[in-house]
Amino acid sequence: MGKLYIVPTPIGNLEDITLRALRILKEVDQILAEDTRTSSVLLRHYQIATRLSSHHKFNEHKTVEHIAERIMAGENIALISDAGTPSISDPGFLLTRTCLSMGVEVECLPGATAFVPALVNSGFPSDRFCFEGFLPQKKGRQKKLKELADETRTMIFYESPYRLVKALEQFSEYFGAERQVSVSRELSKLFEENFRGTVAEVLAHFKSKTVKGEIVIVLEGKPDPKNNEKEEEE
Repeated sequence: MGKLYIVPTPIGNLEDITLRALRILKEVDQILAEDTRTSSVLLRHYQIATRLSSHHKFNEHKTVEHIAERIMAGENIALISDAGTPSISDPGFLLTRTCLSMGVEVECLPGATAFVPALVNSGFPSDRFCFEGFLPQKKGRQKKLKELADETRTMIFYESPYRLVKALEQFSEYFGAERQVSVSRELSKLFEENFRGTVAEVLAHFKSKTVKGEIVIVLEGKPDPKNNEKEEEE
């Protein structure tokens, strides 16, 4: 029996890939990619000639069992996404679950994930946090924001540059204009930006410019009154 490898790829800078990831991508029988055009750039850069096929949210339901069967027959297959670690707000969960349910071995390599540097750069508590990924675009968005209004842990969101201002406006409404927030964009790329401040300050900053690139929002959790009491006692 072969194996399914989940292989993280750079979120921007092509140097941010491990030596083991490069070796696996060269050795497997096939690479499944979210967008073959995007992944071809990385593979050409490292002179990887492994056969590349498309695997995305629009076709994965039809193909996962067939892929698992091929691995059971002896093939080794690697799954990559456009950037970062597959299944983290990207395709990969369904294939992983299917392979595990059919007794296929799955190995996830460590590697790039956008929310980790954004969280560390924010300066907010990182010992406990909750990753929310993309908020619902329409249905369920307000309900989710209401649920998170009392969350005391640091919160992490992914957002489109086209909806960043709207998201910050909603954060001001549901979490308060004075809540601290950090927005990271174009992480590891030439024009990387990490902008921190109150929701009101960060909103004003991004309202005044054209926003491009992948966005990670890190939001301070609701202050815990118990912590304030402890500080006063000390």
